[in-house]
Parts: sequence; C-alpha cells; structure tokens
Amino acid sequence: MAPPGPESGRAAAGATAPGKKITARIKRTLPVKGPQAPTLSELMRWYCLNTNTHGCRRIVVSRGRLRRFIWILLTLSAVGLILWQCAELLMNYYSASVSVTVQFQKLPFPAVTICNINPYKYSSMTDYLSELDKETKKALETFYGFSEGKSKVRRSVDEWNSTGSDFFKQIPLLKFEDFSKTATDLRSGQKRKIEGSVFHKDSSIVNSGDSNDIIGFQLCDANNSSECALYTFSSGVNAIQEWYKLHYMNIMAQIPLETKEKLSYSADDLLLTCFFDGLSCDKRHFTLFHHPLHGNCYTFNSGENGTILSTSTGGSEYGLQVVLYIDEADYNPFLVTSTGAKIIVHDQNEYPFIEDIGTEIETAAATSIGMHFTRSRKLSKPYSDCTETGADIPVENLYNKSYSLQICLHSCFQKAMVDSCGCAQYAQPLPAGAEYCNYKKNPNWMYCYYRLHEKFVKEQLGCQQICKDACSFKEWALTTSIAQWPSTVSEDWMLRVLSWDKGQKINKKLNKTDLANLMVFYKDLNERFISENPANTLVILLSNFGGQLGLWMSCSVVCVIEIIEVFFIDSLFIVMRRQWQKAKKWWNDQKRDRSGKTQQGSDLERQGHNNPVCIDEDLPTFNTALRLPLPQDNPLPRTPPPNYSTLRLETAFTEQLPDTLEVGQH
Repeated sequence: MAPPGPESGRAAAGATAPGKKITARIKRTLPVKGPQAPTLSELMRWYCLNTNTHGCRRIVVSRGRLRRFIWILLTLSAVGLILWQCAELLMNYYSASVSVTVQFQKLPFPAVTICNINPYKYSSMTDYLSELDKETKKALETFYGFSEGKSKVRRSVDEWNSTGSDFFKQIPLLKFEDFSKTATDLRSGQKRKIEGSVFHKDSSIVNSGDSNDIIGFQLCDANNSSECALYTFSSGVNAIQEWYKLHYMNIMAQIPLETKEKLSYSADDLLLTCFFDGLSCDKRHFTLFHHPLHGNCYTFNSGENGTILSTSTGGSEYGLQVVLYIDEADYNPFLVTSTGAKIIVHDQNEYPFIEDIGTEIETAAATSIGMHFTRSRKLSKPYSDCTETGADIPVENLYNKSYSLQICLHSCFQKAMVDSCGCAQYAQPLPAGAEYCNYKKNPNWMYCYYRLHEKFVKEQLGCQQICKDACSFKEWALTTSIAQWPSTVSEDWMLRVLSWDKGQKINKKLNKTDLANLMVFYKDLNERFISENPANTLVILLSNFGGQLGLWMSCSVVCVIEIIEVFFIDSLFIVMRRQWQKAKKWWNDQKRDRSGKTQQGSDLERQGHNNPVCIDEDLPTFNTALRLPLPQDNPLPRTPPPNYSTLRLETAFTEQLPDTLEVGQH
C-alpha cells in the first residue's frame, strides 16, 4: 500500500477546512469569557468600524494625526449640538401655549352676595355689648379727654373711676412714653416696665395725641407670664378698634348662630326694590348666608334650588338692580367706621370671601358694576403646579365649596389654630370637634392667635407651600362707576315714595344717606376662554429628535439602538466582568493563603511551589521549568531532565515495502 502523498494531504486539509470555519464562526458567535474577552478600547474600536454614524468611523480609518484630530473635533461638536438641541426640545415639550377664544352667547348670571357693612343692629346688641362699649368710652375719655363725641379738657388717669371690668384685665390698653419700654396702664394709671417683642413697630409706631405718646396693648402667655408680645399702632383709633374687635369676637363666639341671625338684618330690612333682566324680583330670589364678621348676607342667584338665571342681553337695563336700606343710625360706632354695603360677584360653587375681595357700595350714590366674563383653564403637572379638585392637597376643606387657593389658606390656618391654641378662630368655619375661642374657656387664645398669625404672614406655617392654585376657575372682571343718587331734583319725591313703601315697617322718613342704589350687569356677552395647550406633542418631539440626529450625525432609530447596546449594555457588561474577575481572583488568593497555612507540611511534599514566572492560564514548558527558582528552605528534588539516549525513533512501518527494495537493488 502506497503512503499518502502531498496531494492526498492537501485534499484532507481541504476536507476539514469547512468544519474549522464553522467551528471558528461558532466561537465568534458565542460569548467570550475569560482573559480573551474584549476590553473597552477594543469594543469602542469595533463600534467605530461597524457603526452607521460616519463621524466615528472616520476617526478610526483616517490616516494622519491631523485628519483624525479634525474628525474627533467635528464629531464631539456634533454630539454637543445634539445634546443642546435635544435639551431645548425637552424644555419646549413641557411648556404650554396660551390660546384665547371669544364667544358670543347667552351667559349664565353669576351669584351676587350683598352684605351690610354693619353686621348686627346696634340696638339689638345692647345686652351683649353694653359693658364693652362703656369701657371703650371711658378709654376714649381718659386718653383723648372727650365723651359722647364732644371734645373736652383731657383728664388725668387718676380721675378715671373704673368699674373693675374684666376687659382691661384681659387686654390692658397702654400708653408709652418716649418710645421706651415704660408704659402707663390706662385703667389703673400705674407705670410699669413692659417686656416682650414689639410687633408692627417698623410701620405703626406713630405719634398719637401728644408728640411722645404711643398707644397699644400687651398680650401675654397665660401659662408663662414672661412670654409677652407688645402691639403698637399708628394711632389711638387703630389701637382702640383692634382692642374692641378682640373683645367683640370673644362675645360673639359665645352667642348661638340662631340668635345671631335674629340680631342681624333680615331680607326685608336690607332690600327695598329689586329688578333683574327687566322683571321685578323680591326676597324669594335671595338666599341667606351668615358670615361671622358681616352678619346676615344675601346671595342673589345662588343656584340653591338647582336653577341658575342667565341673560341674553348686555347693558345696565338687563342686569340686577337693587335699592338697599343701610340704616346708618343703627351702626356700631366702635366696630365699623364706614357706611354702605359690600358685594362680591362669584360662581355659585365658590365661597364668597367678603372680607378679602368684597367691593364696597357707597350710600347716597348709584353704583354701576359692569362685568366681563372669563373662564380660564391651566394644564396640571408636568406643565404647572396646579390642582384639579384639591383632592391631592393635604388640607381639609372647611367651606363645603369647590376648591380655591383662598379656601386652602384659610382652612390651613384654622387647622393650625386648633392644633396650636386648642380652639378655632371666630372668622372662619369650625373644624369637626372644635369650638370657637373665648377667653373664659381659652384664656391664652389671643396671644396664641397673634403669634400664629405672625408666622402665617411670614410664610412660616407652611400653608403657602402646601396650597396650590386651581387649574380651572371663573372670573368676572368688574368695572365700577359711581353717580350721585338720588339727584337734587328727584330727591324729594323718591324719598317720599320709598318711605311710603318702607313705612309699613318703620315710622320715619328715609334719608338718602340710608340708601344705596346698586346695578350689576354684563357690559357685553363676549365670553373669553383662556386655555393652555401643550406646545409639543410626543409625535412632534420624536420628529424633532430624529431631525437633529439626522442633521448632525446622519443617525436613525437603528443607530440610537446601536448606541444604547454598545455604550450602555456591552460596556457595562465588560466593566462588571472585569470587576468580577478581580473579585474572584482576590477570593481565590485569600482562600489559598488560608489553606496553605494549615496544610503546608503535607502539601509541599506532594505539590510544586508557586512560580511567579509562570502564568496561571498557561501550562509550564521545558524552558520555563528550567528557570524555576529553588525553594529557600527544605529544598525538594527537582525533576531531572529527560534522558535523550532513551528516545528511540521507530519507523511507522515494521517491514520494508517490496517496491522500495526493488528500487534499492537497482
């Protein structure tokens, strides 16, 4: 049999070549582990050679340092421009555009709440306020030297024959001299040193009476007499009014609601005439609303019965026209210092905050209020920090009306008042389980209230941070004009007729200072709707991203996926694998050190020693074995070199082939 020649060897190699190629391809496809896995630099080079972004490829394949530097600079500049433009696109995505729509249509008429500035008839409050009024008159007589509105010679404090009332014991009125902390008690006439922080000093310590006189009062903590606050005012008028209101709220907080409604004005007392949309109306179209500070108020078109009036024509002739009876003679002289009425235009679901945004109506005048109706709608998160219904605000709504920023702020303060002072402030609704403050049950409430209100004004209670604007609201922009009413030529007969109409209940002729004429109407029926719309949608955002990537990097969605795969997934995998190999090697070294100490005697006889020349991954060769260092102690016999004389070269064939013999013979 003839030995295989070169032709057959090449054929065998060619036959095995496809299998090697397949094996090599499988090895390239399978994940590479161990020290032969690619590094980050190799991964980046592979990415630059295979990516669809031309700039990265040009960095690798360009010849010359200058050209490669230029391509690096251009690529980094393009990446910076992409990041900048994409950031701008994201910021524009969360912005909103405002659109204004004007429609001409039949408009619903708003609710109109009307209150007399004087909350309760002074003649009806005599039994409750007589002692307080008596003490107030004595304070005026002592400080200013007059009584019953007539100026007299100023009296000394020693001439005041006090009755020993509790009003000045609770809150003593004080007179300060030379802006010092020494004050004279207006009740006892004794001088004493006043301790405590001064409030309102920067804007309210102004000369009162004499050039060196300042008036105010001091509030102290009932549980700690050293904790006091001193309140000074710009004049005695302000100080006495504030002092009077504190005692007034203490008294009114103890009167039941049913009794207070009887002490205030009825609808028949307040309303003389009424017209709406050219038709006559009466008290049946008004709903009673009792306000703690303004007494009985009446709301026209409250929608309480489920019906909301509307108007289809603008102008003063088609709005609400009422004539109000103010009755100035029955005003409380210490509680209010102006005459007239207060009104507020609001939605049927909104609470009328008369004390905050009410409009005052003058007596002996015709007040015309023209309205423009606007509905506004804001986008909630992430475009703005508004709330839809207030359900996400951690503040209980005490007003049982739709959410508004004012409702949230007042409810937040009332809750803080109950938690800090143990009682509720009189001017706001009662929380569940609470009662209004009065110094018989809560002697410390006035000091606590002033301290708490000071924190609220300085935004230290956190209410301004918690409460948010409502996303949707209605607004009536008001334009007010005033004319003399009744005119001089018509005053006589109008007052006679109105007195005759009112004469069934009162036996006196009306005075024009007791009357106020009010007209509330739409100036036009143009409803303005202001809404916010997203400036960009998701489709527009993705299109803008694609445009920027294509413009600066000639990149598509596939390119973005490629970047994510290489720079995030593969790079992270390589870094984690390297860290794992380092941790594994450290652990093996620690384990080997621990086991080497216990088994050193027996293991050294059976095992070789560590050789720093050899690499763990490679097997030792003959040359490296010769370079192994000898152990320092207890030398072990080394492996002898191989005996070359024992190496026999035997032929692969035991017998010589016949054809070779023939050749050899020839």
